[in-house]
Amino acid sequence: MEYQAKELFAAHGVPVTAGVVATTPEEARAAAEQLGVVVVKAQVKAGGRGKAGGVKLARTPEEAEQHASAILGMEIKGLTVHRVLIAPAASIEEEYYFSFLLDRANRRYLCIASVEGGVEIEEVAQTNPDAVKQIPIDPGTGVDEAKAREIVAEAAFPEALRDQAVQTVLALWQVFVSEDATLVEVNPLARLAGDKLEALDGKVSLDDNADFRHETHAQFEDESSADPLEAKAKEKGLNYVKLDGSVGIIGNGAGLVMSTLDVVAYAGEAHGGVTPANFLDIGGGASAQVMADGLDVILNDAQVKSVFVNVFGGITSCDAVANGIVGALDILGDDATKPLVVRLDGNNVDEGRRILDERNHPLVTLVDTMDGAADKAAELAHAAK
Repeated sequence: MEYQAKELFAAHGVPVTAGVVATTPEEARAAAEQLGVVVVKAQVKAGGRGKAGGVKLARTPEEAEQHASAILGMEIKGLTVHRVLIAPAASIEEEYYFSFLLDRANRRYLCIASVEGGVEIEEVAQTNPDAVKQIPIDPGTGVDEAKAREIVAEAAFPEALRDQAVQTVLALWQVFVSEDATLVEVNPLARLAGDKLEALDGKVSLDDNADFRHETHAQFEDESSADPLEAKAKEKGLNYVKLDGSVGIIGNGAGLVMSTLDVVAYAGEAHGGVTPANFLDIGGGASAQVMADGLDVILNDAQVKSVFVNVFGGITSCDAVANGIVGALDILGDDATKPLVVRLDGNNVDEGRRILDERNHPLVTLVDTMDGAADKAAELAHAAK
């Protein structure tokens, strides 16, 4: 969130004014009594907060309390506002845009900067694309002072701000690399009265794969807005994303799971338009406990009406997967109440199918093909609605 991004900025020398975080209108009023004229800003991980009514100027503590009361609890792009940032109002003379990001397509980093930026940067990019500079960054050399001066010159920062801009660019680069970020964005980077450059807002996306290097990053998670099923899956070490459909999906391998989502969505068109309920990749080790953990998460989703288990045996053979499914159903017992359609293929598939046939569990339907299994799962989900 913005206030957390500003904390990271400050730690690396980016010029910011932190403000005060409030979770009640009374706290907002108290903060405004200390700070004077303030801006009350919704704290959610979404853009467009101002246009949604989540950013308000308050000239008095009473106004700050009123604005906080209106903003707290509101929804912005599906996210509920649980806290607001009370920031001192700034005398803004010009607004700029600045970011570092990962350019995956070209396997490099990218700097995007514009002195015609600010909250309308998207419109600027459409109407005057030449004003939005895209400067590639070589990952091997990064951003030193010479590169920072090149960026500042190409973006055409005002002469009076160039030295400040260079130092700010270097500090933002340190945020980007030191925190293992995939995005560091300042919008607006503002020219304040007295030719002072300051980051008035911030957005940072951190790479989860680098969490092991950053124990402090755990504090940035917003557990109050996290989906409870996604939180439960994360605790169990599962690669799970909740969707809006009614067919639960379990597969081994991200590519197979993505293909399964497409096949189920296509099959669902013939069965009332049912769609996938989740993405869940259990990886190569489909043990009974891993399968039980996956089923436990999916079966606790009230929207799920059927489950499609789609596994291609490779390193983990199909008989191990079948034993995992049987063991998972034993572990879950009466908590397993929804039909499972299972498709197995690959290494030791005949033995895997034999194990499931022999167990003959009333919830399990074994289907040979991926298309057939997707159709059956969609049919069962539609019938259960």
